[in-house]
Amino acid sequence: MTTLPPPATELSADEARRLALRAQGFLGAPDRRAGVRGVLRHLGAVQLDTISVLARSHELVPYARLGAVGRRTVDDAYWTDTHAFEYWSHAACILPVEEWPHFAFRRRAYRNRPHWNHHLPDGDYDRVVKQLRTEGPLTATDLGGAKKTSEWWDWSGTKVAVERALMYGEVVCVERRGWKRVYDLAERAVPAALLHDDLDDTECLRRLVRLAGQSLGVGTRADIADYHRLKAEQVDAVIADSGLVPVTVQGWGRPAWADPAALETPPRGRHRTTLLSPFDSLVWERARTERIFGFTHRLEAYVPKQKRVHGYFAMPVLAGGRLVGRVDPAREGRTLVAKQVTLAGRKTAPAVAQALVEAASWVDCTDVRVERVETPELREPLTRELARLLA
Repeated sequence: MTTLPPPATELSADEARRLALRAQGFLGAPDRRAGVRGVLRHLGAVQLDTISVLARSHELVPYARLGAVGRRTVDDAYWTDTHAFEYWSHAACILPVEEWPHFAFRRRAYRNRPHWNHHLPDGDYDRVVKQLRTEGPLTATDLGGAKKTSEWWDWSGTKVAVERALMYGEVVCVERRGWKRVYDLAERAVPAALLHDDLDDTECLRRLVRLAGQSLGVGTRADIADYHRLKAEQVDAVIADSGLVPVTVQGWGRPAWADPAALETPPRGRHRTTLLSPFDSLVWERARTERIFGFTHRLEAYVPKQKRVHGYFAMPVLAGGRLVGRVDPAREGRTLVAKQVTLAGRKTAPAVAQALVEAASWVDCTDVRVERVETPELREPLTRELARLLA
């Protein structure tokens, strides 16, 4: 590990928060000309998830930054003209195709992996690759079936083979069709200039650390490592040569690094008011979210119902550069239902109401109904503001 120079810049906690907001696309005028593709390149990774309440998470991420972009437009922007690919980053993520070379280290690690959860029957790998070469792009169902039984994790030999090929980098996911992965050969789907594993592990890690720092604005080692799920020692090995600069942030109590370009100009501009997907990269890392916003964020979809505090898919509400509440939404016909709402105080009711009405309009709802407000005395100012906005 290279010895780092002492931090040359000291940031206040508020300055760090604003740097993070701008880096994530929530402060300043959105780049509408670059659109969804611009958001993806800016963030470097957009997480996928099966849960769909108002919309799927990869649709909610550009909505939160750009406003009411059409859902079909979102999918077209991700997948048309081999603009992106799906791979394991922070989790299963859509990644800009330009990042294909940077994940060579992970593809090599998968190829050298000694143990797997699923047995790969003899001949299935070669058969799947040959079928894709002849017929692709195809889903696992097209290839012969994804599961042996109805059990979720009981994959068929075909599914094991194509997923293994995906991890190795011989196959790439080129789109989602009805939430099924569509596979094609990487040699056909990835532009020739990018289709190589020439970067050694150190260079891959250096580039990913730099990109994570740029997408975060400022972050600790743990923040930077979490962005693409790197190990702490991997970050330590390359951060001195990543182009990020060491800084101190008041109240953080640990070393931090910042994108030097982000430090050149103070973050200014309009703040977005919006509902956030629980899988949004602004709130990916719980410790970071608490450190920056003083806000405890936890997805409770996989928590037993009786133990949930804020609801199945509680979405944080961002307004004025702060996380001011959360909403657990649902839809009933043309009505957006706020099953449970948490507000930071009376003054936040207008912002939460605005976020609800804008989200309702985006998903073609004409009304908003509030079922439960965690602090009962805040129900009246919230419903009054909703009535005004919906009038």
